[in-house]
Amino acid sequence: MKFKSLICLVCFSSMMVGCGKQSATDVAVQEEPRVEEVKVLKLEKKEIDRQLRLSTNLEGYETVKISPSVQGKIEHIYVEIGDRVNRGSDLVRMDQTQYNTTKLTYGNLKVELERMKALRETGSVSQQNYDQIKLSYDQTKENLEFLKTNTFVKSPINGVVAAKSYEDGELFTGAPIVVVTQINKLKAILSIPESYFPLINEGMEVEIETEIYPGEKFKGSVEVVYPTIDNSTHNFQVKVVIPNAKERLRPGMFGYTTISLGKVNTIMVPYQTILKLQGANNRYVFLNKGGYAKRVDVELGQRVDDLQEIISDSIQAGDEIISVGQARLVDGVKLNVNK
Repeated sequence: MKFKSLICLVCFSSMMVGCGKQSATDVAVQEEPRVEEVKVLKLEKKEIDRQLRLSTNLEGYETVKISPSVQGKIEHIYVEIGDRVNRGSDLVRMDQTQYNTTKLTYGNLKVELERMKALRETGSVSQQNYDQIKLSYDQTKENLEFLKTNTFVKSPINGVVAAKSYEDGELFTGAPIVVVTQINKLKAILSIPESYFPLINEGMEVEIETEIYPGEKFKGSVEVVYPTIDNSTHNFQVKVVIPNAKERLRPGMFGYTTISLGKVNTIMVPYQTILKLQGANNRYVFLNKGGYAKRVDVELGQRVDDLQEIISDSIQAGDEIISVGQARLVDGVKLNVNK
């Protein structure tokens, strides 16, 4: 009886194993390769008038923060915010005590040095004594010039007083007393993607636009191309100078700078074909490579109407870009291309 039960159990287990194998086979047969329906466009190069349009913050060409190198009370500030000053104009007079004391010491040393010169000529004083007086005289003279510059502070540039932080009689604590900025000539520091580095040269003309003067374009030029590229942003900086004789533009204004780079042949695609990685600013497209989707990261160049320039070493004219159905794709998926 036990033997028969064992035989039945073995037969039942065999049937179950057989059923399991058959089920797995059925599943394998049902899992067909994923195929996505898409349409493609063959890429070709188009000639465009390449331009760079960059957001721009205008600055005074020169800005000087007046912070004397001597501490103490501010005796008098000669200017107010908005005053125009020339190079050499009086700005601030600091407490004169230290300057006057040093001036008196300098006068005494000057007299003593003249006396020592006369005595040296007659041999009544040693060269060492004369040299000591001469050293004290030279050091005091240098210190007096330093104190004069930092007690009677003058403007080093032509410009406008843009800020004032103290009043007469207040104690100077280190923050700039006044700020002078040049406004008849402005500058802007632009940050440009490294792919454009070979195309930007000193002396290139630029155009500046602001919303304050719609439709107007102000001329400028590239003055300095910075020699290094930031390894975190992969951008380089350019200094643009903008003549502003009529002073219609002012430091702090926001606008756009356009740099014309001439006509170039480049790959342009419908902007809808470009996808954006969620949570980042990375852009990519899908190409048809032998019936399979290939994801390629791209940089964006210039946009012209509904066409967008894409830049990538992995994309060439003649490649097929997915133009319909790209949002459903993953790298390596099989494609069914509809004409």
